[in-house]
Amino acid sequence: MNESQNHPLYSTDRENLDRLIGIDSPASIDFVELARLLIRYEDFKGAEDLNSDMEKLLKKWSLNRKKLEEITRKIWSDGFRPTSSTSPDNVGSGFDTSDSSQA
Repeated sequence: MNESQNHPLYSTDRENLDRLIGIDSPASIDFVELARLLIRYEDFKGAEDLNSDMEKLLKKWSLNRKKLEEITRKIWSDGFRPTSSTSPDNVGSGFDTSDSSQA
């Protein structure tokens, strides 16, 4: 079966990608966001428009996937951690385990 699929986060991801497309000088969170989207849709059978726009964005930012991976590995190793204000809908399940000291 080679049918195109609909991703449940398509509309949110479309908005995020549209925001990224408007950025000429990306910040750390922007690189991380693009890498996250590329991974999410890498083998997804559908959302061809997102994949096409992500490839265009790599070119706009003068990157390829390998260079983006190098940049994001450095960002993460330097201690970057997304917060709810930088990426409210895109990271984790929203479950906070920081106060799990139950007896």
